[in-house]
This record gives sequence, C-alpha cells and structure tokens, in this order.
Amino acid sequence: MSLALFLTLSLVGSDPIAPPPKVPIAFNRLYDYPDLEKALRSLVAGHPDLLSLSSLGKSVEGRDLWCVTINDARTGSDRTKPAMYVDGNIHGNEIQAAETCLYLIWYLAENRDRVAAIKELLDEKCFYVVPTVNPDGRAWWFNGPNTTNSSRSGKSPRDDDQDGQSDEDGYDDLNGDGHITLMRRKDPNGKLKVSGDDPRLLVSIKPGEKGEYSLLGLEGIDNDGDGQINEDTPGGYDMNRNYPADWQPNHIQGGAGDFPISWPETRAVSAFIRTHPNIAGVQAFHNAGGMILRGPGHPSRDSQTDPADEAIAKAIGDTGAKMIPFYKNYVTYKDLYPVRGGFLGWTYEHLGIFSFTNELWNNEQLLTARPEAGAGTLDRAVGGSNQADQLFANDRLLMGAGYLPWKPFKHPVYGEIEIGGWVKQTQRIPPSFMLEELCHRNAAFCIYHAEQMPSVEFNEVKADKLGDGLYAVTVTLKNRKLIPSIAGQAARRKVAPSDKVSLQGEGLEVLGGGILLNRDTGEVRAVERNPATISLESGVGADVVRIRWYVKGTGEAR
Repeated sequence: MSLALFLTLSLVGSDPIAPPPKVPIAFNRLYDYPDLEKALRSLVAGHPDLLSLSSLGKSVEGRDLWCVTINDARTGSDRTKPAMYVDGNIHGNEIQAAETCLYLIWYLAENRDRVAAIKELLDEKCFYVVPTVNPDGRAWWFNGPNTTNSSRSGKSPRDDDQDGQSDEDGYDDLNGDGHITLMRRKDPNGKLKVSGDDPRLLVSIKPGEKGEYSLLGLEGIDNDGDGQINEDTPGGYDMNRNYPADWQPNHIQGGAGDFPISWPETRAVSAFIRTHPNIAGVQAFHNAGGMILRGPGHPSRDSQTDPADEAIAKAIGDTGAKMIPFYKNYVTYKDLYPVRGGFLGWTYEHLGIFSFTNELWNNEQLLTARPEAGAGTLDRAVGGSNQADQLFANDRLLMGAGYLPWKPFKHPVYGEIEIGGWVKQTQRIPPSFMLEELCHRNAAFCIYHAEQMPSVEFNEVKADKLGDGLYAVTVTLKNRKLIPSIAGQAARRKVAPSDKVSLQGEGLEVLGGGILLNRDTGEVRAVERNPATISLESGVGADVVRIRWYVKGTGEAR
C-alpha cells in the first residue's frame, strides 16, 4: 500500500485498514518502454469507465506516443470539459517524467470514488496524459551505453560532426560493466590531484603544486578515425527547441531541427493540442534541478507576457514551490537560460494556455539538515553540488551503488587509464526509495493547476420590471478559480473563441443588451446586433462580469 494512498483514505474517513488499489503499480522503480506500455494497458483495463488509451502518432523508430484520456463520461464527454494536457520525457534521458505521468493517471483513477476532491475535479474536468513524448530516446537510455545526460535526443540519425556519416561515434562501454563513466590517467603535467578527503575525487591543483591526473572524458574510442571521441552519438537534436514560438535555426538555437515541427513526435503532439481547444492547462515534466518553470523562454518575448497572466502563473508556481521541497518557482529565461522554440513558449505565447514545466529531482533532497536553534523552521539542503556530500549519500544511503570505483584499463589510444565515476541512474534521477514521493508531490501540483482552470457560474440572476411587459434582466458571472476563462495572451492574439452568454425564452423578445459597466448609473456597453447573445472577448477572470438585457414579454420574473 502506498503512503500517498493510505493518507488519502485516512483523510476521508475510510477504514483504518485501507483497501488495496484496484491496479497495483510499484513507484519505486523505473519502467522501460514495454513495461510502461503494459502498465498503461493495465490501468485502462482496470478502470474502463474512466480511462481510455489512444496513440497520438508514431516516433521515428515506430513506437506509439500513448495518450491516456481521463474522463468521467457520466458527467459529459471530454470535449465538453476544460482539459489538462500533461506530458513527460520529451528528452529521452529525463526518465522519471514518465513515471510521474503514470502516477498521475494511477492516482486519479484509484481515488476518483474514494476522495471527494478528486471526484469533484473529474466531474468537471478531464486530463490528457502522454507519459513519454520521446519513446525512442527513452528506449535507448535503458538499452544502450549511456550516461545520466545522454540519450536526450530522439533517434533520427544526424551528422553531428559534419563528416558525411551519422551516429557513427557514440559512447563505448570499454570495460564491459554496463555503464558509461569517466576516463582519467595519471599525468605529472595534469591540472588535477587526488583529494585529501576522498581518494575517489579529483581537485584542481594550486599554484606551485604538481599535477597527478588529467580527465579524458567519458568512455569511448575514436570509432571513425577522425581524432575525436564520442562526437557523433545517436540523434543529436532537441524536440524542445522544435516548436514554432520564436523558433530559430540550429546556428542560433542548437538542436532546433530543420524547421518547426519537423519531427514526427512534435507534429503528433502539436496536432493533438491544436485539435483539442478545450485544453486549458499544460504541464510538462522534465528533469532535473528542482524547478517549476514558466515562460517566457527568451527575453525577446518578455513584452508578450500579459501582466495579469504573469501574476496568476506566479501565484500557482508559488503554491507549487510550497508543495515540493527544494523546488524554486522560476521564469525560464530570467532564472535558468534562454530557450527558443520551446514547447511551453508555443502553448502559452501562441495558444494562450497557462503552462508549466517541472524539472524533477534536486540532488539537495538526498541530504537535509535541521537549522540551528533560532535560524528558522525549515530544513535546509546540503550536498546538492558538493561531490563529497553526494559521495557520502551514495555510500550511506545507496550502499555505494551509484558510484563505481576507479579501475585500470588499457585504452587503444591513451594507454594505461582508469575508468570510474557516477552511473547513469544517478545525478538527474532520484534513488528508488525517493521516487514515489517525487511522483506524488509533482502530480499533486498538476492536480492543483487543474483545479485552478476556469469554472464560471451564474452568481446572480435578477429581473426588474420596468413597465407593462418590459423587464431589465441582469446576470452576474463569477469565476471560482484563479485562471480566467480566456487568458490575456489568448485574448491579445485572438486565438480563443469569445465566451458567449445568451438569453432565450418562449414569447421573449430581446430589445437590447450589453455588458453592465456601472450598477449604480445603469451604464451599459450595448451590442449592435443580435443583443440576445453577448460576446465576452476577454472572458471571465478575477472580476465579476454583469450583463443586462432589456426584454419584452409576459410571465413571471424569477
């Protein structure tokens, strides 16, 4: 029984011994593509009234981009509800993004009839969840020789070194241990020496000190005989630089591709989102660094961010930073680095959808220390970038499994060297005992974001008799949530249809109508044609919207 599910059931007053989940799935492990697909099919089979599975399209190597629709058909079709689009693993090595998506599907399905807040959410809204946008990169990360940072790309062959060949010089597992780690060799003229604190670590020499070692990079040989090592690994492009918003060619934005939406995976995702105008929120899961990112991605787009939208997005992100320890709420270009052609840039800047990227996992979460008395109440993190602290965590919490000791090897070019260091399952990826907490906290933020999607209701309906058969009918619209029914950016770019409010009834003649600007004076901004239907170009946001019609008819005012 998962901790998250036990707490949920306890909070809603269920029996102390909680029933087991209908579809048990372990979240202390990573799933390769076949196992991920199997888990998705199991969930859909276990919850057929809520979940359905479809493919957005095929990857370069022919794998399906699976999408799970989460919708309670008893309260309407998914197309009639505000929808949350969630995806992960656009970078193949950002592995736990798919597990976080899988957890979101599992948690919502298992708790739809157990937790009142989840039932209310799924009565009103739906989710489209794509656990892996880059199944080829994911498969290669699992099955090929990789580091924690490699296999970021998809698998369409690219000639990275411009030698007329593609993907011919990738990493090589020289010592056959199943890992790609670092190479070093003893070198009296090197710039590094063994740390006095830990013989596994190399530190820079000080002026006047004699060098002991040089680092040679990651395991590999010169496969194509051009004098370089590991310079043309599989793929070599970035799907998160391939979207239309501020797209720039490769010499300006590395990895951009030949033109926007040039890869089958990005085409499939963009086609799905464009044909689902009910999508009102977007969440992408990446790794790493412990961040909740929002746009804009580049300073050139700063002026296109609507101030009211920014205030709302910041408020949502601030709440998320409280929900997920050691995460920071950031603007991408200001606090991280500039991005052109990014997915979030497209979904917000072009489509006007409130969008976030969560960078999953922060190494600082491995070790925490209580502050000294009087220094505050929150834990502070230690060891995020400190190699000695990370090695301590590896030795004591992972029993040494994350770091391979240096071992001798004879390299065909470099001669006698040593191979060792961090394995690919570390640095960017949490240890298994912390994975489920990561999944739950980030899924909870996604649920919170979905809860803030617009929910507009009639707050007041009033009919005042003006004379024989004449009435002034006033309705007040109120949005119960943070996100407006039309984002400021969507209104500015005119990419969202206007909200419409209509008045109709048997024997009713609408003589005029419009938006009520002043309740005291009765000032109305009247519409010129078809006054029975009022268009709200800016939607309904934090302020109530009042509409007044002048009508003729008979009957009882209610």
